[in-house]
Amino acid sequence: MSLVGKKIQPFKAMAFRNGEFIEVTDQDLLGKWSILCFYPADFSFVCPTELEDLQDHYEEFKKLGVEVYSVSTDTHFVHKAWHDVSPAIQKITYTMISDATHEISRNFDVLIEDQGVAERATFLIDPDGVIQAIEITADGIGRDASTLIPKVKAAQYVRNHPGEVCPAKWKEGEKTLKPSLDLVGKI
Repeated sequence: MSLVGKKIQPFKAMAFRNGEFIEVTDQDLLGKWSILCFYPADFSFVCPTELEDLQDHYEEFKKLGVEVYSVSTDTHFVHKAWHDVSPAIQKITYTMISDATHEISRNFDVLIEDQGVAERATFLIDPDGVIQAIEITADGIGRDASTLIPKVKAAQYVRNHPGEVCPAKWKEGEKTLKPSLDLVGKI
């Protein structure tokens, strides 16, 4: 069952951010747009390339009012150790959440139970804590953070313009659609 349109469930977890351990809860995601990027494991192969790519786009996300969080089932101590030794991960300034209890991965229905790791999944969450978009790929397929930018812009536009929708390949400033009986069969 899809989680799109559903409110996120409560959680509390430790995280690593900018050289410090912090606590993060579901409440921290409210009041702003958020991206949760689940990945299988620290000290792996595809994962650091994805997290570095998110960092490369982090300033653009922040300009859009979006906070980025990465999430794996590794502990916050492992996140710090990875940050200390990996050139790609050393660049990261967004919050790296530990889901060592698997609570968050279960809440978002991305835990691979028999392996104890999360799937490669991305969630776009609105300021009310409602999931607006989900992307899940197979373990060997890395994601491209640049594809999230137009999704964020479309989700923000639709939220701010009730009654309008964004067509395929919509770019900021382009025409939108106003669903009505008059449009049926004319597109």
